[in-house]
Amino acid sequence: MKRIILSLLIIALVLSGCQTNEPLSGKNAVTINLWHNYGGLMKDTMDTLIDEFNETVGRNEGIIINVTSITGSATIHEKLKMAVNDEPGAPDLPDITTLYPNTALMLAEKGLLADLESHFSKEDLSLYISEFVEEGRLPDGKLYVLPIGKSTEVMFLNTSIFNRFMKDADVSYNDLYTFEGILDIAEKYYEWTDNQTPNIENDGKAFINYDSVFNMAQAIYKQSKEDLIVDGSLNLNSPAFKDLWKNYFEPAVKGYVSIYDGYGSDLIKTGTVAANIGSTAGVLFYSDIVTYEDNTTEPAEFLILPYPVIERGEKIAIQRGGGMCIIKSDRAKENAAGIFLKWFTSPEQNLKFVSSTGYLPVTEKAVELTNDDGSDPEDKMRSLENTTKEMAENFNFFYTPVIDNFDELEDSFNSSLKDTALVCRNEYLNLLDDMDEYDAFIKATENKFEEFIRQR
Repeated sequence: MKRIILSLLIIALVLSGCQTNEPLSGKNAVTINLWHNYGGLMKDTMDTLIDEFNETVGRNEGIIINVTSITGSATIHEKLKMAVNDEPGAPDLPDITTLYPNTALMLAEKGLLADLESHFSKEDLSLYISEFVEEGRLPDGKLYVLPIGKSTEVMFLNTSIFNRFMKDADVSYNDLYTFEGILDIAEKYYEWTDNQTPNIENDGKAFINYDSVFNMAQAIYKQSKEDLIVDGSLNLNSPAFKDLWKNYFEPAVKGYVSIYDGYGSDLIKTGTVAANIGSTAGVLFYSDIVTYEDNTTEPAEFLILPYPVIERGEKIAIQRGGGMCIIKSDRAKENAAGIFLKWFTSPEQNLKFVSSTGYLPVTEKAVELTNDDGSDPEDKMRSLENTTKEMAENFNFFYTPVIDNFDELEDSFNSSLKDTALVCRNEYLNLLDDMDEYDAFIKATENKFEEFIRQR
């Protein structure tokens, strides 16, 4: 009888242990459903990495990663919103999904996200670039979004054009590291291109395009130790806004800087501008051929430079890009998801993920290993790798605030500033028929600075 009772106690303890610490192998294998928004070349990379995990760590641990949705981030947001609100036809929530902090906030407020700090120790998180991690910490102080790859903004420079210009003008590459240096170059470039057609007045070309003037504004503010957005509103009474006005609006009116609603990679393809400041993630959209208006073509060679800094400002640039969240479920699924995310963001896998893209690695070790993998990418990609590594080592990065009206502020600011600049540009050109450049500019932009601030 004693032996029977002892045997029953042992069985009970074993069963109890299985219930509280369920193994992830053998009969207890766990399938993790994953949604992500990576298409094209990045889809191939994701597929390869997921297959590698399933065949190695996943097989040993009893974890299977199953991709059940590949779609854009906006569509993921809408699908998650449907699920959160229990709308008719809403899909079942995945176990892991890529998303942005604003979307994560929607899920966290409903208690649907796992706190990643229950799966990642302080030591684990210390291996990541701190600013990238902190973007995934929401207002309640909990960490919900793990960085997997971040983009920033850099300058894409067509050296085929710039080198010809540099031979005739008193400029150098060193001038391109500050906004003030770029402004000086842009003025000289406009004059240089204008002089190439002496029979046509005021047909100089803009030197540079900024894909997002809103991002430019945020960066200039941060470099000046200020914030563009304060308590959900634009802080335009700051000296930093004067710096933005000086480096974007005024040269745009004079024709030195492009006024364009699309991406500058399109303008570089036609030689409309020689440089563009935009996301590193857009590197693959820069064509190696320039096709001019007269249909003549020439090769385009690129130098990619760090994001410019305002004089006396700090080296700070924006970070963009989502991350991955773990949806709350049961312990076995959440643990399995955590094991996958640790593997996926480890330096070796992280470098494979960001290879041939414009994304920055998310761990300090992965940054150190950049360019040390023996690969030989094309010159454009090599230049980008060198620059992003330099920025990761020498810049601080800021992320946009998680507020409900962020998109509205961004869209309104970008469109209003560009529309105002375009109106003034057209008036400036008309006034040049009867005035010199100085008087025409003063007349065309009279009171516009004050009016813009009042209207916001």
